[in-house]
Amino acid sequence: MVKLYKSSVHPRRLVAYLPGQGWMMFPATENGWEERLPARGLDPLYLREVPLHLASRTGLLEWEPAHEYAEVA
Repeated sequence: MVKLYKSSVHPRRLVAYLPGQGWMMFPATENGWEERLPARGLDPLYLREVPLHLASRTGLLEWEPAHEYAEVA
């Protein structure tokens, strides 16, 4: 599951954790995902998890909200 964070050290960027890919940082702008870079040296003290919908115009999300709440069989 993708997790999205804001960093007080990098206020104009979003930070995402993607399973299998790790931490990525990208501009919090339209199509910002195209400018993503691996994020290294992040201090958890400055990260706050935020709702995924905040990245809706960045190009990060190619998911359907129902996937997050799918029942486990």
